[in-house]
Amino acid sequence: MNAGFRRLLALATVFALAFLAVFAMRVCQDGGSIRSLLPGTHPDSGAFRPETFTLAELPPLDLKDTELLNRLNNEYAKLTEAVVPSVISIDTVGTRTERLMDGWGRSRIRRYPTQGQGSGVIVSKQGHAITNHHVIAGQQQIQVTLHNGKTYPATLVGEDSLLDIAVLKIEGDQPFAPLPLGDSSQVRVGQLVLAVGNPFGLGETVTQGIISAKERSLSDNQRDLFQTDAAINPGNSGGPLVNLRGEIIGINAAIYSKDRENPGFQGVGFSIPSNDVKEALTQILERGRPIRGFLGVQMRDLDPTVRAAINYEGTLGSVVMGTTAASPAEHAGLRTWDVVLKFDGQPIKSTDQLISLVQRSKADKTVPIEIWRRGQMITLKATIIESASSQAAAVAATAGRPQGRTRDAEEVLQALGIVARDLSMTEILRNFRGAVITQVGKTALADGIVEPGDLVVAVNQSPINNSNELYIHLAASAAVQATSLQIIRNGRPLRVNLPGLPREE
Repeated sequence: MNAGFRRLLALATVFALAFLAVFAMRVCQDGGSIRSLLPGTHPDSGAFRPETFTLAELPPLDLKDTELLNRLNNEYAKLTEAVVPSVISIDTVGTRTERLMDGWGRSRIRRYPTQGQGSGVIVSKQGHAITNHHVIAGQQQIQVTLHNGKTYPATLVGEDSLLDIAVLKIEGDQPFAPLPLGDSSQVRVGQLVLAVGNPFGLGETVTQGIISAKERSLSDNQRDLFQTDAAINPGNSGGPLVNLRGEIIGINAAIYSKDRENPGFQGVGFSIPSNDVKEALTQILERGRPIRGFLGVQMRDLDPTVRAAINYEGTLGSVVMGTTAASPAEHAGLRTWDVVLKFDGQPIKSTDQLISLVQRSKADKTVPIEIWRRGQMITLKATIIESASSQAAAVAATAGRPQGRTRDAEEVLQALGIVARDLSMTEILRNFRGAVITQVGKTALADGIVEPGDLVVAVNQSPINNSNELYIHLAASAAVQATSLQIIRNGRPLRVNLPGLPREE
């Protein structure tokens, strides 16, 4: 071997050793080891080596050790299986109108489609179902989905907007599985309940809880509700609250949430008691509409000013501020500044309670009314009439007055040209009260005085709770005099005056 070749081999050897040394240093810096540089010692990263494992085969407890819980578990499952087939999911399609103003002050109406979801429960073998009024209010198409996944159209039989109840008829020919309506007067605080519904459109969902409280109020109209901690979310509205026998003891209606834009369950839900629901259901199926009692009296809660004015030292009662002409209250002898202590044997704690008792009274029923009048205790008797007939009664009382001939209630309302609606559940939860003007007839007496969207809260300083009360007050007042309306328009309180009808001899 010549000297040149030896020098070349030595240089190659030195270069190779230097390369290996640098490579080894980098491998060690990256967390590797010297062994990984040796052939056959580097593990194959693409191959999987099975792990050794042993799974547990026996439960930590025997069912005999949790016998009570096991029975409770099975009974919850049985209850759910018995109830769920009667619960329906509701999908609605409607049209919403919006009044817009252009840059020149001209108004136009824009309509756009809306969709909604809710729940309901079948209550008759013929396919009648109950849901909330706010689920189907203003909707043109209603479709229900049954437990077996089949869908059917449904028609609206009738509704009670004050109670927030609507009755549907499922257009299907298959046999239906109704749930019975239980006796809500027997419900106790603390008893176990299940809430079933269609939250967020997910489908049948069952939650469990207890009755947290009774006689809760969301508004002047919705009183004596059940409060429950069974989870109720948007979409559960109209679903049943059932007891351990599978009976409906309430219809889920609302939840309490501080976030009005994105409400979510916070442990407080409200349900309409089944006795109120059953009464409304029977009236709607038999007569097509709910029947409410009418007394014809304007009331006010007792406050220090009123107590001092009438020298009343009691703690219970509601004070009379006026009576409607020819009403049961006037015929019974009720007078301004009388304090109603008991109505049909029930002690009166507030005006809201009295209104609720009157509305729930049956027409033609004579009820005792215990009052305080100038230091004396007096018992009067009033015969309740149906609220729908009170308009004619109020107007009929104007006969013989200087205004001229008696005006029919419908004639008065048509001359005014006002159409109104009840508040929605969302508006009620926002603490609004009154009735919303939806339409004003052109060239009518109210044209240019009130506008669609106005919220009427009082007529002649008498608070109103719904559109029916608005019509009653308008028919009675406008027939004989100018009428003052307290309204809220675009968030601002206003007072406007409607003219009385022209005199006709």
